[in-house]
Amino acid sequence: MAETPLILLLDAELYAPTPCGRCDLLIAGERIAWVGSAGGGAGAATAAKAGALPRELRDGLVKHLGVKVEELRGRRVIPGLIDGHTHLTGGGGEGGFKNRVPPMVLSKFTRAGITTVVGVLGTDDVTRDTAGLVAATRSLREQGLSAWCMTGGYHLPPRTLTGTVRGDLVHVDCIVGCGEVAISDHRSSQPTLDELLSLAADCHVGGLLAQKAGTLHLHLGDGKRGLALIEQAVAKSELPARTFHPTHLNRRKALFEEALALAARLRDEERRGVAGRAWHVDFTAFPVAPDEDAFTADVALRRWLDTGLPAERVTISSDSGGSLPEFDGEGCCVGMGVGDPASLPDCLAKLVAAGQPLERVLPAFTANAADLLRLPTKGYIEAGRDADLCVLDEQGRVTDVMARGMWHVRDGRARVLGTFERTEA
Repeated sequence: MAETPLILLLDAELYAPTPCGRCDLLIAGERIAWVGSAGGGAGAATAAKAGALPRELRDGLVKHLGVKVEELRGRRVIPGLIDGHTHLTGGGGEGGFKNRVPPMVLSKFTRAGITTVVGVLGTDDVTRDTAGLVAATRSLREQGLSAWCMTGGYHLPPRTLTGTVRGDLVHVDCIVGCGEVAISDHRSSQPTLDELLSLAADCHVGGLLAQKAGTLHLHLGDGKRGLALIEQAVAKSELPARTFHPTHLNRRKALFEEALALAARLRDEERRGVAGRAWHVDFTAFPVAPDEDAFTADVALRRWLDTGLPAERVTISSDSGGSLPEFDGEGCCVGMGVGDPASLPDCLAKLVAAGQPLERVLPAFTANAADLLRLPTKGYIEAGRDADLCVLDEQGRVTDVMARGMWHVRDGRARVLGTFERTEA
């Protein structure tokens, strides 16, 4: 990657993700060096923790340090989106080898405003493995994106690099958990409670040793058992509830209602002083037909927030690169779709268009994932964090994207392409 210059962004309507008012930002290399008030208003200055930049100092920065100044003229700026569930090496395969989804490329993420990804393996953890996923993760890092991944895949025992999940967490820098392990799905290994608890314990202890998230990321299918295994695991073990991180909870309306009920019970136990009851959930921004027995991610998020459940414990991911198969009653694949990174910003824009305050829904796409995954430089706009930014238009659509201090997208066009992408954006 080319060396990143010093950039001074002026007059941004900043959501960090909390609203900060009009602010200026100084980008130095890959980090945010300073955030201050553009208009000198008390609210903005308090949120940004700095006053306005004197014009003499600004002129000095330009003259002596070669700072590049860019005017944003009040456009909204948010943290780069975090996609906590994406198939970097491609998913699919349920319908045979012709249905193997190709690997994801850099600009598919950056055009969608996604600056941080977490890769997972899905149904096919036979022809795809953790070694390949780690390589894909490191490739995206070299191309300017921030990337991590999970060890294992749908099935038990999990495919690892070192021989154990604990070993992978401790010895492989970019591995932050295990998953997506399938439960309540005809494609799963049909894990027992004891098997699930043993795997979750490996995640938890490995996370402690390596100071990582150590989450067990769980794919929820359409099976009638729903969240029963998770509920039993939390009730019968000493493991923190946050270890069990389920996704696709909006894929069936009954499953979603089950998640709301379990989250409410764990919240009430937490309020009564029961330790380890902080539980996090993930909704998937996949397409939902009008007559389908599912909730779109925007509807699921609104219902979660309106119910009064902890706003900081819900995330939305894209399942990009993953297959969206249709099965008949015998479990045979009869149709195939593919998850798209663009579903994430589309979901955010839909929420804003429906009248949801940006600051209410934005954490589910940014800060919440950073906190759950224990990524200390991600998810927020403040001095010392990574310079991952998205600029929005009046409709809430992503127009410009900065990843680790470099503009990857300007006016909707990719300026930086992946190594093997076509030359025209």
